[in-house]
Amino acid sequence: MEPATLTTDRLVLRTVGPQDTDAVYAAAQDPDIQRWTTIPSPYLREHARGFTERMVPDGWANDSMYTFGLFLPSGELVGMLGVTRVSPGVGEIGFWGTREHRGRGYVTEAVAAVARWAFTERAIDRLEWRAEVGNTASRAVAERTGFAMEGTLRSAVDNKGVRRDCWIASLLPSDLALPAASPYLPARP
Repeated sequence: MEPATLTTDRLVLRTVGPQDTDAVYAAAQDPDIQRWTTIPSPYLREHARGFTERMVPDGWANDSMYTFGLFLPSGELVGMLGVTRVSPGVGEIGFWGTREHRGRGYVTEAVAAVARWAFTERAIDRLEWRAEVGNTASRAVAERTGFAMEGTLRSAVDNKGVRRDCWIASLLPSDLALPAASPYLPARP
């Protein structure tokens, strides 16, 4: 599929390409991004090139991963967000914000916009968020966006060769007053 471009009150959400390699590389030097995400560490220029020139375009082309750079209208990168299809109707969302732009609500704004897009344009009926236990900043974004915390999964994420526990939460179209692509029959007590 062709990459989508979304806009919010303060951001332009668009795919990244070779022109963004330097900005992605610079942002990914942040020790917090390397600590809390599964990107390579150390993060080399070749990693940024592989991401912007192959991984991102391939994900859009084969309808498996939708990656958005979060940009100010000036063109400055403030974060990255991706939705990966994990099974029919289910996507997993991941994101990070650049150090100098954290705490301004940009990532929360982008997560809300991309969730609506995924539900209405990509037939996603369940959006999952996972983060290593302790990543309180990521959890705060998920909670502010309306994700329902579902629990802790033991040894559920591999971060640089170490198994770690992770939190899991979900967002459904109904949480945003949107219709689902497939019927949903919740469990009854």
